[in-house]
Amino acid sequence: MGKELPKKGKKGGKPKKCISVEEAKELQHVWCCTRTPEIDKCIGFEDAREFHWSVEELQEYLKYVKKKSKKQGIDNPGIRMYFGAYPESKCKTKKGYATIFLAPTGAPAGEMGKGGDSAPNNYGIEPYNRGGTGHPPIGY
Repeated sequence: MGKELPKKGKKGGKPKKCISVEEAKELQHVWCCTRTPEIDKCIGFEDAREFHWSVEELQEYLKYVKKKSKKQGIDNPGIRMYFGAYPESKCKTKKGYATIFLAPTGAPAGEMGKGGDSAPNNYGIEPYNRGGTGHPPIGY
C-alpha cells in the first residue's frame, strides 16, 4: 500500500500539515537538548539554529520556482531544505555559522520519481538562502 498524501485544507484555511505550538516547542526542546550542546562544544561557539525570511520573500521565491518549473515541464515542484554551514573565510565573524537553504525538486511529467519525498533535486533552478538568524539564537 502506498503512502497516502495528506488531504488539502480548505482554500484559505489551515493546511493539514500544521502542527500545534506545543509540538513545535517539543521539537525545538529535543533539538536543543540532544544536539546543540554537542555541536556547540565541537565548534567552540553557540551556533545558529533558527532562520528567518519574510512571507513576501518566500512567496517571491516559490512563485519563481513554480514559473521556472513549469517552463521545464514540471507540474508539481517541491522544496527540500538542507542544513549547511558558511566557510569561515566567508563569515564576517570568522565562525562559519550554520544555515539552511531551500532547494527546488521535481522532474518533468512522465519521468520516474517525479514527485513527493523522493523527487530529484532540480539543479536547473537556483537554491534559496541568505535568511536572517538570531545571535544568540531565538528559542521557540
